[in-house]
Amino acid sequence: MAPMKQSGIQASADRMFKLQESGTTMKREIFAGLTTFVSMAYILFVNPQILGEAGMDKGAVFTATALSAIVGSLLMAFLANYPIAIAPGLGDNAFFTYSVVIAMGISWQTAMAGVVVASLIFMVITLFKVREYIIDAIPHDLKLAMAAGIGLFIAFVGLQGGGLVVASKSTLVQMGSFTVPTTWLTIFGLVVTGVLMAKKVNGAIFIGMIATTILGLVTKLIPLPAQLMSVAPSMKPTFGVGIQHLGDINQPQLWAVVLIFLLVAFFDTTGTLIGLAEQAGFMKNGKMPRIGQALMADSVSMMAGSVMGTTPTAAYVESSAGIAMGGKTGLTSLVVSVLFGFSMLFSPLLTVVTSQVTAPVLIIVGVLMASSLSKIDWSRFEVALPSFLTIIAMPLTYNIAYGIAFGFLVYPVTMLAAGRRKEIHPAMYALFVVFVILLYVINILPK
Repeated sequence: MAPMKQSGIQASADRMFKLQESGTTMKREIFAGLTTFVSMAYILFVNPQILGEAGMDKGAVFTATALSAIVGSLLMAFLANYPIAIAPGLGDNAFFTYSVVIAMGISWQTAMAGVVVASLIFMVITLFKVREYIIDAIPHDLKLAMAAGIGLFIAFVGLQGGGLVVASKSTLVQMGSFTVPTTWLTIFGLVVTGVLMAKKVNGAIFIGMIATTILGLVTKLIPLPAQLMSVAPSMKPTFGVGIQHLGDINQPQLWAVVLIFLLVAFFDTTGTLIGLAEQAGFMKNGKMPRIGQALMADSVSMMAGSVMGTTPTAAYVESSAGIAMGGKTGLTSLVVSVLFGFSMLFSPLLTVVTSQVTAPVLIIVGVLMASSLSKIDWSRFEVALPSFLTIIAMPLTYNIAYGIAFGFLVYPVTMLAAGRRKEIHPAMYALFVVFVILLYVINILPK
């Protein structure tokens, strides 16, 4: 009976995900899914840590993170049949906490309402294919600069959280103190994870987190959890809060925040999707088949996450680890969603995943995102200046929105000065006006 049952499962999987047609096997897809999950499982603990700084309930965010990853990865599996996992994005949660809640002084409840509105707009522009049009309009160099800038911003947050960089009255920032024991946890985690990454070990980031946590427990710098497993925490503190506070989106500053949520999420997934499709060999004549379905999977999961109480979801670059293991179909994404479901039993571990444990993760992810710097055309100053301003402004202003704005404002000016007017897409002029208005309402218009 067992062999027949297994054969039946394989036959069903083959029909559903076209395994043979894609040149893969069920076993290979399962291992690919496991590899992707291990590579991105850190978000289960990093997301509650970051959103917790905004005042949100960490347990509720943990559950919302897992469920939104399940929804997104399932949709990617069955709608688009791609081996690409979806979960709340690091750049989006960083913008939510540090740029909106902390820097602008907006409550997390109102900010979450902004995410809900952005999600609705996101679904509409995806449905009507406006998303692809705008993406095509934005210069490739600025897209790369945005990714690199967010990477530097995330790394800076990690350096702060780990105690390696601290505030200074005279120089703004300075080196942290090595006499603080917990700072050494960050250093240990960074070294271990860096070595594993250099050795190309699958799941290096997750393994590094585990090693750092164990060291913290052994040295008693991190207290032992009361238990290892439990029922997933309730989402009551966050569920539907964004919808309840939709009425708060009644000021120009808040609509500007909605726009930035939209733009950050806009480019996050699209760039990752294209990059992963290139790696997996899915691209045909420079285009990604079924990109509409993939974008819709991202849009629906973003909406679901905003209702449950987490920041926008995104396609995960860690999916590249699973693709490297041979994953070619949605079965890989299905496996990821199943494993996220199982992981919901381990919420008590949130207490041992401190900022020193997650700091190396943020730094390493920052390095990976900053790799796009090498692809920017630095030889042309009219491209280099807006790209540089985009990158440098994000960490120095502690605001992702300002980095995007600076780049989009300077690009048309330098391109016109260089006599490259014909290369400027008409949509870039519209975006120039949008960002002038955005900076005005955020910084000048009375609150």
